[in-house]
Amino acid sequence: MQEHNSTRLITEPDWNNYHPWPSQAGLRHLIFHAHENGIDQAIRRVGRRVLIDEAAFFDWIDRQGGRR
Repeated sequence: MQEHNSTRLITEPDWNNYHPWPSQAGLRHLIFHAHENGIDQAIRRVGRRVLIDEAAFFDWIDRQGGRR
C-alpha cells in the first residue's frame, strides 16, 4: 500500500480561490512552460485536468530564491 503525502491538490481554475498569486494567466504560463522552468514536479495531470500540488508549488518557489 502506498502512502499519500498530506498535501492539497488544487485545480488550475480554482487556484486563485486559495492564493492571490500567481494570477490565473500567470499560472497557465508556468504550467505551459513547466518542463523548462522546473515546476513540472508540482503539476499533476489527470486526463485533461491539471492539478497543482500546493506544497510542491511553494517548495518550487522557495528554490527559485536566487534565480532571475
